[in-house]
Amino acid sequence: MTRQVHCAIGTKGCIINSSNLVICRTLQACIFISLFKSVIIMRKNTIQPNDASLNSPSFISFVKEKSIQFFIDVANVIAYLGLIFRNLFTKKFEFEEFLKQCYQIGNKSVGLISITGLIVGLVLTIQSRPPLAEFGAVAMLPGMVAISIIREMGPVITALICAGKIGSSMGAELGSMRVTEQIDAMEVSNTNPINFLIIPRVLAATIMIPILTLYADAIGIFGSWLGINIKDDLSLSLFITQAFNSVGFIDIIPAVIKSFFFGAVIGLVGCYKGYNAGRGTESVGIAANSAVVTASLLLIIVDLIAVQITDLL
Repeated sequence: MTRQVHCAIGTKGCIINSSNLVICRTLQACIFISLFKSVIIMRKNTIQPNDASLNSPSFISFVKEKSIQFFIDVANVIAYLGLIFRNLFTKKFEFEEFLKQCYQIGNKSVGLISITGLIVGLVLTIQSRPPLAEFGAVAMLPGMVAISIIREMGPVITALICAGKIGSSMGAELGSMRVTEQIDAMEVSNTNPINFLIIPRVLAATIMIPILTLYADAIGIFGSWLGINIKDDLSLSLFITQAFNSVGFIDIIPAVIKSFFFGAVIGLVGCYKGYNAGRGTESVGIAANSAVVTASLLLIIVDLIAVQITDLL
């Protein structure tokens, strides 16, 4: 007698003989394996695009790329400095452009330097008076503030303010000239852009920053006198006498010398970032921002080197 077995595949049933039972079981196994493989493939396709680690470059490739870019930047800076020094002592010096840049850097920065120097002198005096009063050394306050301002506070703060105002202005101005192809037009018309654009700005910054530093020192010392007279009564002549009795040439000369280097750094960095800006309009903002950040960092490094050299004297 023939045996009949009922099996269900999907939602439909079928009646098969016992002799075909093996075929039915094999078909079910094949369908199950196919479905299982389909699920695994779909899951892999879903996870793979989101796995960033599989497509990210290796650490060695990243370091190699950054190292190559660093040496390229160093080569560009050396070539840029070579162009400046090669054209610095030529006969075609743009004196009128130099005077214009001196006016732009010096005269238009006086207001900001005046307010900053006055506030620095006031704050430094007000903050320093209570500790000195505890030891009965208030008479040393004018000399201490004068040395602090002349040695460090005046040159560094003036340079940082000028890096933000002058460095960004140079980067944006030269960057816009590069974007609008004005620099290319000067090269085509046989006009050296290094002589006309960069050298006057660098020399103007190098000369005007020390002058602004001395002016900021004077305003800061005057602000210190105002801070002392908030609680005490001290004449200006007596204050100046007490202040400069503690100040020597070893305090003034290194500060003035390093302010020349501060001005050169601001001018060189601002002109370099603007002159080598990209072609897009967003390159102007990038050049201005990069000029401020790079110049500020280099100013701190130059100041550290100057302090170490001064300490050896």
